Amino acid sequence: MSLSFWEDAKLSEDVLLVEKAGAVATLTLNRPGQFNALDKVLRARLREIVVELETDLNIRVVILKGNGRGFCAGADLADGMDDEVSEHINREYKPSLTGIASSSKIWIAQVHGTAAGIGAAFAMNCDLVTMADDATIYMAFAAIALIPDGGNTQLLLQNMGYHRALAAILEGQKISADDCLRYGIANKIAPSGELDEITLSWAHRLAEGAPLSMAAAKRLLRQVGHMNYGDAISFEAEEQNPLLKSEDCRAGIEAFFKKEKASFKGK
Repeated sequence: MSLSFWEDAKLSEDVLLVEKAGAVATLTLNRPGQFNALDKVLRARLREIVVELETDLNIRVVILKGNGRGFCAGADLADGMDDEVSEHINREYKPSLTGIASSSKIWIAQVHGTAAGIGAAFAMNCDLVTMADDATIYMAFAAIALIPDGGNTQLLLQNMGYHRALAAILEGQKISADDCLRYGIANKIAPSGELDEITLSWAHRLAEGAPLSMAAAKRLLRQVGHMNYGDAISFEAEEQNPLLKSEDCRAGIEAFFKKEKASFKGK
């Protein structure tokens, strides 16, 4: 990439705000005037921060949210693409999306307003989702004669089933928060004025859990859906081995018998 690109990125680092409080990091997409549409600078920052947070041993839970009137409008169409769209998606979006999916941290998407296009993929790809009661997941692709990308098709299929997912895509549906909760896309919905507090409080409660077992549970649920039952049993057993030998497990068992709350260190 050119030097001018990185100079531009350095000057525009506030397109992604990063705040750390204890074991929780909050990432805020910060292009409110563009509904947090993902331009080249924001995409680059997302790729960087996903890697950076994965190496931060103090962080256990990450919240991804948007500033302004909505979570994310998707790709910034004004940004343009200078090559095949497949190369663009694989280079610009796939590393951060797969980085979140494979991260040992628990990622929570906090959605208000609309999560549209590939912005919907960033929301649904997170491990957990909270939504304002008036928020929507918007399959905006049909309106511009495209198909969902960023893994949206898989994410919709997993949560909604074939018939509802296809209808959502073909009709360019705005899926309401209530429907997202019913389908399993969202874990919690709240009044928009309470969403910050509810999400942050949940994140801090989760961060008190055992990091090694949380990461193992995430790995299992990301993969067992593609396995037969017997293979799932074996995969669980393999994950259980190092956990049983961990300091956290010993601390948890000791606290259980003492009727105390364990303090987990991720060791």
